[in-house]
Amino acid sequence: MSGQAQTWPTRRQMLNRSLRIGAGLGIGSSAGLALPGCAGDDDSHKGLSAADAARKLPELAEQLRKITGIPGLAWAVVHGNQTIAAQGLGVCQAGRSDAVNADTTFQLASVSKSLGATVVARQVGEGRVSWDSRMQELLPWFALRNPGSTALLTVGDLYAHRSGLPDHAGDKLEELGYGQREVLERLRLLPVKQLGLEYAYTNAGLTAAAIAVAKAAGTDWASLSQQTLYAPLGMTRTTSVHAEFMRQANRAVGHVRADDGSWQPSTPRNADPQSPAGGASSSVNDMARWLALLLAQGRWQGQQLVAASALQPAWQPQALGGHYGFGFNVGATDAGLKFVSHSGAFMLGAATCFMLMPSLDAAVVVLTNGIPIGIPETLCRQFVDLMENGRLTQEWWTLYSEKIAPLMAPTGSLLHQKPPSSPVPPGPLQRYVGVYDNAYYGPLQISIANDKLQLSIGPQPQSYILQHWSGTQFSFVPGNESAAPHSISLAVFEAGDAGPAQNIWLEFYDDEGQGLFTRRP
Repeated sequence: MSGQAQTWPTRRQMLNRSLRIGAGLGIGSSAGLALPGCAGDDDSHKGLSAADAARKLPELAEQLRKITGIPGLAWAVVHGNQTIAAQGLGVCQAGRSDAVNADTTFQLASVSKSLGATVVARQVGEGRVSWDSRMQELLPWFALRNPGSTALLTVGDLYAHRSGLPDHAGDKLEELGYGQREVLERLRLLPVKQLGLEYAYTNAGLTAAAIAVAKAAGTDWASLSQQTLYAPLGMTRTTSVHAEFMRQANRAVGHVRADDGSWQPSTPRNADPQSPAGGASSSVNDMARWLALLLAQGRWQGQQLVAASALQPAWQPQALGGHYGFGFNVGATDAGLKFVSHSGAFMLGAATCFMLMPSLDAAVVVLTNGIPIGIPETLCRQFVDLMENGRLTQEWWTLYSEKIAPLMAPTGSLLHQKPPSSPVPPGPLQRYVGVYDNAYYGPLQISIANDKLQLSIGPQPQSYILQHWSGTQFSFVPGNESAAPHSISLAVFEAGDAGPAQNIWLEFYDDEGQGLFTRRP
């Protein structure tokens, strides 16, 4: 509603901020990285060898599991072209006995972006596309609200999150059940900032770039990933298709935390509509092969699988702020050790991280089957610290968990407010009943169920009971991934003293001012 202030920091926005903290805590600079063996690498360090640092990870992982109760996690360490450690801890599902091992498949969440950027880099190296290829030429139906930006928009703009699209644009459409094509087409309805001037993390934007690259290669994204990366590397337990992940027997089940702190299995997160951005799944043994490819500048078993010249830009800062390349976070420790990394998270139960240090020719990956609370980032950062300094110089778990925890808190303008002691009556509920339209989110239906208003929204309808607050103000508790548990959304009808309500404004859906729904004639 035009008179309402936007007070809802989205769950996805908060999560993105936490993952940037996770990937970058302790970063002192964000200079570009030289690939292994290139001029500019610092070969001197006084820390542990990769093997000695890896030997300390089981004890550190066990400590994290005791502190948090996380059901399961796995990790791998790569030095040069060798996997020198790969191990699992805990169980695939709480309450069951299936143990996590190095071949257990986890959902990667946003680590899929870095994996997928490698797929794109191979196409760049083979000349099918470039990071500067125009999206209008590759995928003519994809557009932004600004025609000038649409004409200039490149694959690299979307992989660097510098397209001008709002933060996490399109995520809530996906959660409502819209398919990939419709989500991407509706992005043109959103306001955009000037192309290339501001970093704003977008799963849907990056997905558009990836499917444009796949189209240029004459196939779909999942097939391109399988044919050009997973199969050549022997990543037999890696897929970009949710159904294939679900068919695997040795599979980690996602978990959420109950109010009493216990871990409970959750509904699987189907990320197929944003597969290039968050829909891949893999094991740490498979991920170690990919990390070995990166450490070897794209070489695999004596052949140049991915051109080093195509990978190099992905590891250089590409957006204002200097912390993100093409699908990779770029940074350095306070002492100047450069690394690339990415974290991933599903609020339905996945948290992942990798960190790769070119100058030390080493990398680590950690996959878990619980919500993001800082576990994979902590273990990765502990490994980096041991290699760099020979000891743990920080209480990394404390730092990560304390930074992430506030960002996971419930939100909403009515949070912690007491209902009015003498609320204004809502009037006859029938006057609110009807269908309300919104160009971006689609139709919304208000009906009456058990003498209360019920809101239903989305092509796969999500239904919520509206609790009366005062007058034409109601509230509901959003139940999708963008909302933290116990969040509250305000719902305000625009109605006079008599007659039907003409509009309804939903706080939760008012990202970028899109929360107003107008009664259908």
